[in-house]
Amino acid sequence: MTADEHTGQSRRSARRDLVESEILAHASALFAEKGYAGTTPQEIADSVGMSRQSLYYYMSSKEDILAKLVAHMTTNLVEQMRFIEMDEDATATDKLSRVVTVIVTDRAKKPREFRLLDRSSSSLPDELTEEYLHGRREALAIVRSVIAQGIAEGEFKPVDERVAALSVLGMCNWVAWWFEPADNHPISPIAEQISDSAVSMLRRTDGPAAGPETPLDLVARLENDIAQLRRSLSD
Repeated sequence: MTADEHTGQSRRSARRDLVESEILAHASALFAEKGYAGTTPQEIADSVGMSRQSLYYYMSSKEDILAKLVAHMTTNLVEQMRFIEMDEDATATDKLSRVVTVIVTDRAKKPREFRLLDRSSSSLPDELTEEYLHGRREALAIVRSVIAQGIAEGEFKPVDERVAALSVLGMCNWVAWWFEPADNHPISPIAEQISDSAVSMLRRTDGPAAGPETPLDLVARLENDIAQLRRSLSD
């Protein structure tokens, strides 16, 4: 393959990814409004602004759209998280910060897709329900693993790993319900602030009075961080 052919192929692949993302975004909005069963392929095509024939060039069926939506919101994200977790040169603090940033950015960029699956996971076809739930379990396992590393290496306080991981994921996922992208509210500072809050919640302190933090302490700290973040956004 020549350099020109490779460049052309890369551009076509990038365009396909862009169009597929747009189809998924419009389909998610229609599924949320009318339900999966009540949405037709023609309505999805009309919403995107393409013919039904063009829609089938990118997606083989409505079922294919739903399957790719689940994959985009679970498998793809978990792969990014796993890559960070497997970085042998990174500290647990660095891993947690990067994992949180990846999740928050994903939720902020695709809030409708996340809300749709979060609300209707029980009504998905069985195989997609299992894929979605498996992805959630994998994400929880990765965050727990990073926290366990931090505890073992003395970076994080000796907390309940599962409660801490659920608290971190809850903070990340909640972004899909309240964040509204705008010129004065870009994603990156929000992701940075939430990742800092997650690390701060777990970072070990050396004060003599410091002791093991209970699950309720973690939840209280998380609620306080979220409240401060929401106040800063409303200013």
